[in-house]
Amino acid sequence: MQGITILGATGSIGVSTLDVLARHPERYSVHALTAHSRVDELAAQCEQFRPAVAVVGTADAAQRLSRILKQKGLHTQVEYGEAALCAVAGAPECDVVMAAIVGAAGLMPTLAAARAGKKLLLANKEALVMSGQLFIDAVNINGATLLPIDSEHNAIFQCLPHDYRRVPHQHGIARILLTASGGPFLTRAVETLDTVTPEEAVAHPNWVMGRKISVDSATMMNKGLEVIEAHWLFGAPASQIDVVIHPQSVIHSMVSYVDGSVLAQLGNPDMRTPIAHALAYPERIVSGVEPLDLARLATLDFAAPDFDRFPCLKLAYEALRAGGTAPAVLNAANEIAVQAFLDRRIGFRMIDQVIARVLGKVQIQSSVSCVDSLLEQDRLARLEAYALID
Repeated sequence: MQGITILGATGSIGVSTLDVLARHPERYSVHALTAHSRVDELAAQCEQFRPAVAVVGTADAAQRLSRILKQKGLHTQVEYGEAALCAVAGAPECDVVMAAIVGAAGLMPTLAAARAGKKLLLANKEALVMSGQLFIDAVNINGATLLPIDSEHNAIFQCLPHDYRRVPHQHGIARILLTASGGPFLTRAVETLDTVTPEEAVAHPNWVMGRKISVDSATMMNKGLEVIEAHWLFGAPASQIDVVIHPQSVIHSMVSYVDGSVLAQLGNPDMRTPIAHALAYPERIVSGVEPLDLARLATLDFAAPDFDRFPCLKLAYEALRAGGTAPAVLNAANEIAVQAFLDRRIGFRMIDQVIARVLGKVQIQSSVSCVDSLLEQDRLARLEAYALID
């Protein structure tokens, strides 16, 4: 029986993870569930899965959750704040951590899981994008097992040799091919994107996701962050990572080898597949996902991305090539710009403009020496983004 901590239990990844866990009660128990402010949803999850600990974002949320759980007769211990998140991520009762907190807020608890040597299922790409080598070092030094949950990176992981150690040329790898749906505006006239509403931007054609990541998909910043994540996960430079538009989201990514072979991982667009794969790795377990019917699909389409339509993708490549703290600055500026768009304070096409201007204004450090300096760069980038928006 493995104990599981889910960081971000009420989000789409957390809900999908619990769905998979519920199918295998003989294999997994839930040690801790966390959420920022969705107290009612977290309480319902606690009632079903009976975790030892639940963590929320604030003292007020903790009081509300404690009151609800007491009324239900549950004895789950309630904590709040970042320190509590880090504690449940590194708790000895926990064997596996699903890191699914969205954005920079997930950095410290995800690092805590790595430093505690956990089996770490990484759905929070921003933590790796921000901290880069610091994160990889924490995994290696502490003997953690890092398994990617993003459907693209999980697909690449499945297409790589089992003994792969982040050195592409030693395994005959020519390129890593990240597929992208293109989001809801793949064929919309570029000149009309200024009028995009938040409701249109979050309406992804294939995936059910949270609002922030849905907007990132619409701008293709999500794919840009995945390019940076792929660099750190698999040790490939930007020149060996390509993005391929694939609207059906059936091929989740591919690896091209020097002998001409291209290995791909296919499946229906359902996050329970990579979640189940990582949970049981190296075994396979039932995920609840419907089998893929290739005959019904009939055709699969592919195209190169258009940087004029998706300037955020270009900015991400530039940040990866710049190195140092540039990816952290990119991520911070994007988080502020996306929230401003969702709050209707800026237009859709202002998102990439804010990011580009922040990257031009914040002094990029050539290397990341410690988490504190990284967080300071994050803070400065957010302040600059706020100033530009206000």
